[in-house]
Amino acid sequence: MRRRHKESGVALAKVKSSAFNAPELSDWELIRRLLLLSWRYRFGCLRVLSAQLLLLLSGIAAIGLTGLGVDLLRHALDPGARPPQWPPLLAPPTEWTSREVLFGIASAILVLAIARMILGYFNGIWFGELLQGRLVVDLRAECYNKLQRLNFQFFDANSSSSLINRIGGDVQSVRLFVDGVLFQVVGLVVSVVAFLAYMLTVHVKLTLACLATTPLLWAASTLFSRSARPAYKETSELFDSLVQRLAENIRGMQVIKAFGCEKAELAKLATVNDAVRDAQHQIFQKVSTFVPVTLFLSQTNIIVLLGYGGWLTVRGEIGVGTGLVGFAAILQQFAGQIANIGNIANSMQQCLRAAQRVFEVLDAPIQIQSPKNARPLDLVRGEVRFEGVGFAHGDKAVLDSINFEVFPGECIALVGPTGAGKSTLLSLIPRFYDPTRGRVLLDGVDVREMDLLQLRRNIGIVFQESFLFSSTIAANIAFGRPDASHAQIEKAARIAAAHDFIATLPEGYDTILGEAGVGLSGGQKQRLAIARALLLEPAILLLDDPTAAVDPGTEREIVDAMEAAMVGRTTFVVAHRPAMLRRASRILVLEDGRIVQSGTHETLMEQPGYYRNSIAMQSGEEGVVTR
Repeated sequence: MRRRHKESGVALAKVKSSAFNAPELSDWELIRRLLLLSWRYRFGCLRVLSAQLLLLLSGIAAIGLTGLGVDLLRHALDPGARPPQWPPLLAPPTEWTSREVLFGIASAILVLAIARMILGYFNGIWFGELLQGRLVVDLRAECYNKLQRLNFQFFDANSSSSLINRIGGDVQSVRLFVDGVLFQVVGLVVSVVAFLAYMLTVHVKLTLACLATTPLLWAASTLFSRSARPAYKETSELFDSLVQRLAENIRGMQVIKAFGCEKAELAKLATVNDAVRDAQHQIFQKVSTFVPVTLFLSQTNIIVLLGYGGWLTVRGEIGVGTGLVGFAAILQQFAGQIANIGNIANSMQQCLRAAQRVFEVLDAPIQIQSPKNARPLDLVRGEVRFEGVGFAHGDKAVLDSINFEVFPGECIALVGPTGAGKSTLLSLIPRFYDPTRGRVLLDGVDVREMDLLQLRRNIGIVFQESFLFSSTIAANIAFGRPDASHAQIEKAARIAAAHDFIATLPEGYDTILGEAGVGLSGGQKQRLAIARALLLEPAILLLDDPTAAVDPGTEREIVDAMEAAMVGRTTFVVAHRPAMLRRASRILVLEDGRIVQSGTHETLMEQPGYYRNSIAMQSGEEGVVTR
């Protein structure tokens, strides 16, 4: 049963993650780019690494001083024992007594401990500032900035849950490369060099004997890395599916409860949740095997030390303190560093998979952007012309051979069955998509030659389902012009017939809306959306079927608001109901991506075809001849 859960989850994850269609980067290419990312913060990295290096060296110094103290005590108790071997320039004055030398050693160890405490405090602050205060924040902002510049086709092809995971969790995992890999590897290398330097000064053969297991540790790390990466990839894809399932259930809770499908949805969530658990269990098994193995191999060095090192001590070749005790302390730290290879390898695989997903976003091509020599928009008159326009989603043609011209101030209604291409046609004007054939002209200029931001600021848009943000009503209306005055906001609201209901709210324009405008009726949301579009004072207004899901009374309110909004503007409106269609200067009827009829409401009612049949069905007429 668990296996079926896993297969179901994997299948769903593959569907959701395949939309990027980006080739996977090799491990070395990912590491190269992660190093370049770290190089941006080189000064912060160097500060942290310098602090860690000083902490390491002070720790080794404390171990060495402790060993000297042990040797000093042993020699004091047994004058025949080997005397302390002082490093160059550190030998105490000959007139000092053993008690004074021992007090000096203890004082030096105390000073080192205090210095380590202070340095550790600042290292923690610098560490957090570098990673959470800069790297994560900057990378997340960079990903979000890239998403803002990608076109609608990218979002059509990629689920929101996957994108949220990439900007949230994956960016945090990329951070692991700095603290979990880069710092750890540098610390490991520096530690090994420092430990080797210390041990080699004590006894070369003992050092080589104690480090004989090191090649086995590196071999085990390589095998672990190769086996763990596919598991991390599978887990991240499955987690995307889990988040998407949760998001859909939360948004669709009303539907779930209305149909009594709570148990069925719980079962579906359990399927994906179990798949994530099983994939993570595979990783835990690998890590739980690898870490104890590395720890065991490193601990065998202590056995070598006690055997061979003890024999050398008995022979007097090394001291008890600087030799046996110092070696034991160093090997313990060395064992900790080597055992950390497991964590480094685990972090490496986690951050490589996360980096692949983050770089897929950062590398996604920006297909729609302003040209380098964009033509400035001074005064937009609102003349729109489609010349041989065709558009396709992949291999599926949506629009074909669209030709028409709209003069400034005209109102053009678009009518047609579902999937005829009406909304797509509207989307070509503000360049949400670019035509695959032909061109769209505004005031005689191809919109692809214009500055994208200026183009869109001259176009007001009201979607079929207008999205409102969790903010005040005033902020929602002023979303496109956050510097607008209260008088300008109120003027737009009055034109959109929204002022009266806003005035009845407890805080008026300062009323904070819930998520997606919860608490407002459909008509109220649409009137706020119209006010938001009008505040831009656009030359062109696009209305994508704003009365599709409202009752007749609300429809009249919205139509009245739209009629006031259309004055002096070139308007395109997707509509199906006669109340709006009768107000249009011209109606274009689309079927299968082509314009099949064109004319006013009166002329089209005299012609057999989709338009007359559609109006007749809404009016309850019978006997109309179908095509």
